[in-house]
Amino acid sequence: MFGLFKKKTELEKLQEKYQKLMKEAFDLSKINRSESDTKYAEADKIQKQIEELTS
Repeated sequence: MFGLFKKKTELEKLQEKYQKLMKEAFDLSKINRSESDTKYAEADKIQKQIEELTS
């Protein structure tokens, strides 16, 4: 209950966005490969941002 109104850090926001993009890319891989590749590229950019924050 105490963490209910806790703001997310930038790292947590990026990790959540990365997970969402990876799930979308996986779902699209079954339907439209080119859109899936676009989502994977976006997720890769987010992953690089995460690596910059953690190092």
